[in-house]
Amino acid sequence: MGNARSGALSREILEELKTSTRYTEEELCRWYESFQRQCPDGRISRAEFEKIYATFFPNSDPQGYARHVFRSFDTNDDGTLDFREYIIALHLTSSGKTHLKLEWAFSLFDVDRNGEISKSEVLEIITAIFRMIPPEEQKLLPEDENSPQKRADKLWAFFKKGE
Repeated sequence: MGNARSGALSREILEELKTSTRYTEEELCRWYESFQRQCPDGRISRAEFEKIYATFFPNSDPQGYARHVFRSFDTNDDGTLDFREYIIALHLTSSGKTHLKLEWAFSLFDVDRNGEISKSEVLEIITAIFRMIPPEEQKLLPEDENSPQKRADKLWAFFKKGE
């Protein structure tokens, strides 16, 4: 499995990731080594993912949003992220093509995975996002967007105009 440069990373996965992301073989091998150090069993659980996410938002509550992000990246729905899912997620959120980002955003908001987004799902995601905004920053938001409900209503109305 793999080669001398990629350690335990299989050639098949390495080639797939080189084709489907902007990362080079060297970058992927470095990411893989780091991933293996943090996750020796080759998988990140939702709880581990939430802990990692929390380090990026130390003054807020990102757990709910991290749970939704994790769900959207766990493409095989096994409750973990393997290296492939992890790299695809990293690529999509940092440098992926617009249509792929839109597909990911849709999957994030489609909480029940039924292929449609409801207003209650929009509110659920917006509420999770609001928990990551420090209260002092929430106070600076425009009047029509200063609560999850107001922001969800505004977003829902915007999308309804396009129908």
